[in-house]
Amino acid sequence: MEQIFTIASLWLGLAILSAIIAYHLRISVALIEICVGVLAAAAAGYLGMTGALGMNQEWLRFLAASGAVLLTFLAGAELEPEVMRTKLAEVTVVGLIGFFAPFLGCAAVAYWLLGWDTQASLLCGVALSTTSMAVVYAVMLETGFNKTAYGKGILGACFINDLGTVIALGILFAPFTYKTAVFVIVTALALAALPGASRWLTALYGHRTAAIRTKWVMLTVFGLGALALWSGNEAVLPAYLAGMALAEFSGRDAHWVRRLRTLTVGFLTPFYFLRAGMLVSLPALVSAPLILLTLLMGKVASKIFGLYPIIGLFRQRRDERWYYTLLMSTGLTFGTISAMYGYSHNLVTQEQYSFLVTAVIASAVVPTLIAGIFFLPKHLLPAAPAPRQARETGLSEEG
Repeated sequence: MEQIFTIASLWLGLAILSAIIAYHLRISVALIEICVGVLAAAAAGYLGMTGALGMNQEWLRFLAASGAVLLTFLAGAELEPEVMRTKLAEVTVVGLIGFFAPFLGCAAVAYWLLGWDTQASLLCGVALSTTSMAVVYAVMLETGFNKTAYGKGILGACFINDLGTVIALGILFAPFTYKTAVFVIVTALALAALPGASRWLTALYGHRTAAIRTKWVMLTVFGLGALALWSGNEAVLPAYLAGMALAEFSGRDAHWVRRLRTLTVGFLTPFYFLRAGMLVSLPALVSAPLILLTLLMGKVASKIFGLYPIIGLFRQRRDERWYYTLLMSTGLTFGTISAMYGYSHNLVTQEQYSFLVTAVIASAVVPTLIAGIFFLPKHLLPAAPAPRQARETGLSEEG
């Protein structure tokens, strides 16, 4: 037990360090956690103390997996049903093209240019097809675009894009047996009953019994996750669908969602992102930087060539189209989850995993910086509230 507490303290210390760095650099903390994990593993390897990190201990792997599952649930729960209804054509077309263009493009790059086998190439296509909800949502909040129809459209397209990624991960790499049929049927029935059961549970016991809604959500995603793993699928698939099914339910109580987000981001996801970084092989990256550059350019270029003309059907101004396209070119959470899935199921080697994760990290930074510096559609930014109004609404820094 002493060893467990010591390792947990070490990892939480790394998480705090990551949060401090992210605050000063104004970069997503998940991105910093991955980078800190890479450096921690490199330092431990140099000192011959890799085992001291304990990154393959079963309890730590469980915490990391729990973080990925709950973060995926929250991503689905952030969906605004009203946005999906009013901008259905835009978010569907942009989201689907945002998935298929890089999936096909990056799989082709990995197979034909890098010489990877079929399974590794398909996994590469899935991992690099994503759009980072974490990065895009943070940018929307920072700029205020989350309150505009333009920003809500981008967020809706991100959901469709990532939904395609999660479904593809299950379809392409999960063996289709009777277990798959059981998983699909039980999950469909559970998701259909989930909104009504959640409302009933909340009406009867909510605000009276300690955190029963959080326990209910965790029971749901862990139960469906266990069923997914039993059938050969990935636990994040039903978690994302459960989040979408409960999006309207979650939207009615922002305070509860914030508490669940605090538990997830404050305690669980650092174990996932730090571990994802620790599995990156720095020697492999240093020995073949052109592979990394090829994967990054394959992702960004396929996103741009696929999305820019399509987004032009909905947005005519050049800055709006480029900003939209570049934010859709980012990747982080689902990209690392997909790469981790491939590595843990022996679909890719550690070297290939390292290239994929690093390309995902780079895609979270480079397109976001370019979009913000050169193509920010300032004419769509919401007007800043007056000082008195800001204080009354709690928007001032003092509030």
